Parts: sequence; C-alpha cells; structure tokens
Amino acid sequence: MASLGAGLHLIRRRGAGRSSAVERRNLLTVCRFSVKTLLDRSCFETIDDSSPEFVNFVSILEHILSHRLKGQTTWFGYESPRSFWDYIKAACSKVAHNCIRSIESMENVRSSRAKGRAWIRVVLMEKRLSEYISFALRDFKTSRRFYEDGAIMLGEEAGLLADTLIGLNTIDFSFCLKGEGLDGSCPAVIDYTPYLKFTQSADSISSDEEEMRTLGSSGSESSSPDKTATAASIFTEQSNLVSKCKRFEQKYRMALEQKGYLEELVRLREAQLSEAVSHNKALQQSLADAHLSHTVEKEQLEYIILELQDQLTVLKNNDLRSRQELTAHLTNQWPSPDALDANAVALDTLLYRKNTGQWDEKSFQSLEQLSADMSLSQTSLEPSHTLSLEARPANTQWPHQGKEETPSLRGLCGSLTSVASYKSLASLKSSECLASPATEISSPGITPS
Repeated sequence: MASLGAGLHLIRRRGAGRSSAVERRNLLTVCRFSVKTLLDRSCFETIDDSSPEFVNFVSILEHILSHRLKGQTTWFGYESPRSFWDYIKAACSKVAHNCIRSIESMENVRSSRAKGRAWIRVVLMEKRLSEYISFALRDFKTSRRFYEDGAIMLGEEAGLLADTLIGLNTIDFSFCLKGEGLDGSCPAVIDYTPYLKFTQSADSISSDEEEMRTLGSSGSESSSPDKTATAASIFTEQSNLVSKCKRFEQKYRMALEQKGYLEELVRLREAQLSEAVSHNKALQQSLADAHLSHTVEKEQLEYIILELQDQLTVLKNNDLRSRQELTAHLTNQWPSPDALDANAVALDTLLYRKNTGQWDEKSFQSLEQLSADMSLSQTSLEPSHTLSLEARPANTQWPHQGKEETPSLRGLCGSLTSVASYKSLASLKSSECLASPATEISSPGITPS
C-alpha cells in the first residue's frame, strides 16, 4: 500500500509538472502570436481599446503576469487573491520616470486589477512595456516573494517574453483611460480561435489531389479521357499556385516581422550603448577631477609641512638663544664671594651696636641699604646654613633710641660670616643652581616672627 501511494503521488507530481509546463508554453506561444497580429494590424489602422487583437493581447498578458501568483495572507491566516499590480508596484518602483504614482492617483481607477490594466495601457503608449518587464525580472528577490515555483516570471522563458514585447515599441497606441476596458470586475478571457488555423502540408495537398483525380476518373467513365485529363491538370495547377502564394505570403510576413523586431532591438541596443558611453565619460571626468583635486591637496599639504618645519626650526633657535641669554644674565648678576663677606661683616657690626645700645638713625639707614644689597644673594643661601633670630629668648628686648622695632629687619638677622656656607661661582654656573624651563629655584623663606 505504501509503494502504491508513493507511485500515485509520483504520477500526480509528474502530471502537475506536465500541466504547468504545457500551460507556460501555451501562454508564451499565444503571446508571441498576439504580438504578431498586433504588428500586422498596426500597418493598416490605429490600435485602440476597440481592437479585438489588442483586447486579446491584454488578456494574454494578464494571464502571464498572474500565472501562479501567490495570495496575500491576512492576520487570521486566510489567503486572499492578489493582482499582478501589487507585484508591478513593488518591483518597478525604482524605474526612472515611472508612471506608478500617477496611476495610483487616478480617480476613476479603484480596484487593483483596474490599476494593472491602466498601467498596461500607459506603458504601451509610452513604448516602455518591455523596459518595465525587464526591470521587474532583474529584481529576482521580489519575484520570488510574489510568485510560486513554476511561474512564468520565475522561469527562463520570461527573458524571451521581454524580448518579444520589444516589437510593440514600433506601434503607436491610443487609449482612453476612462473606458470600459478598465473595469476590474470583468475577468480576462483569452480567445484562441484566431491562432488555431490549420495549415495543410504539401504532402497532404498532393494526396488530396490524387484522391480528387481518382474520384473524377471513376465518376466520369462515360466522358472522354481528354476532358478528364484537362480538368485534372487545371485543378492541379490552380491548387499549386494557391499553395505557393500562401507560402510566399507567410514567408513575407515572417520576414517583415523579423525585420521590425530586429530594427527595434538595434535601436534599443544603440540607446543603451549611447547611455553607457555617456556614463563612462562622466565617470572618467569625475575620476580626472578627483585626481586633480588630490594632486592639489597633496601639494598644499607638502607646502604646509615645509612651513611648519621652518617655524619649528625658528622656535628651537629662539629657545636656545633665550636659554643662553638667561644663563649669561644670571651669571653676571650673581654677587662675588668678597662682596658677600663684606656685607656679612657690616651686618654683624650693626647687630652688635644694637645689642650694646649704640643704635642711631644713621645705623638704621645703613641697615636698610645693606638689606637691599643682599637681596640678590639671598636665593643662593641654603636653609641649613641660615640662622634664625627665633632662637633668642622671648623676653629679650632690643634696645633702641627713638625707633620702633621693625619686623621686616628681623628676617635679615643671621650669621653671614661663614664664607664656607656659600656656594662658589663655579657651582652656581652648573645645572644644579641655574634656572631652567622645567624647574624653579627655591629660596629660603623669610618668615617674620
């Protein structure tokens, strides 16, 4: 039973595949015939909505675009039918200068099927039907989203369909977008009768002629043989001429259709080539402009780098010169050891006079002058060699005559007689004592008591 069920399933799948293939082949063949009939009709009259060839072509195109079209799933899980206009609207929205927005804004077109029919008429008048179909076929992701497997729009035949529709660009269509043909409630029905013409082969014609000759000879035995032979020859000649004329006419029409198709294809390829050449020229121009701007920017950056290097060199030279000048200035302003010894002796003498009561106005002025002379050498003294006056007892009183005790003089009091406590001039010139941009010279603080 399992093998029987599997066999039946396989037979059904093969039957479904054959049916789908036959349906695709029939639709494409009928579409090709319909395009040829439209080309033939356009040679004699204008194609409009009333032309039966056009009505049949639109029906065929609707069936092709709706072949195995997926339904739209609702929120409740049901699948509602969908029109091919939804696919065209999604796949052709990026076509340059498309007419989708204008069709959506039409007041008399409400349903999705009516909008699709209006779109077919508009693109036929614009002579861009093949362009829209080709653009939609290139968007394979959107096509897979809207169509099931086995659809014409997903097969290799779709490219042949786009090439077949190029021939329609030679026809000048004229439609009324407010007519009855846009009614979305009427389904599209294909009329196959114009394409179901039986063409008798040459062998079949010869066999029919032989049969007619046999019937004629049997039916007219009483007549003379000369008349029978003459009638048969005349019939044969006429039938041969008719068949030859039909064959020549068919070949002529086929050659004319091929000529129109090839001319339209050449025109399309020339337009594409000219567009590609102009695009290539624009790209080359943009590339040349970019290269020129890059060269200019490179030269400007090189000039800026050289200028910055020159400025950096100048700044380095100025910094080195400033350091040298600062070193020379500090070296020249520094007091000699002999001057320090003289100042120290004078200060000790003044302090001794103050202790013994021999203090007067002149001594006070000399002390102020001495403090001003020693302000230059104060920063070089180390704290360990400076004696503070704070070591004296608190109850010690400094005798004076007519002058108050000045706190600013108490910081200058100390023993400066120790010449060994001062640093020599050679040590002051070293990097340990000279000022630098990164360090500062610390001086012992003079705190008033």
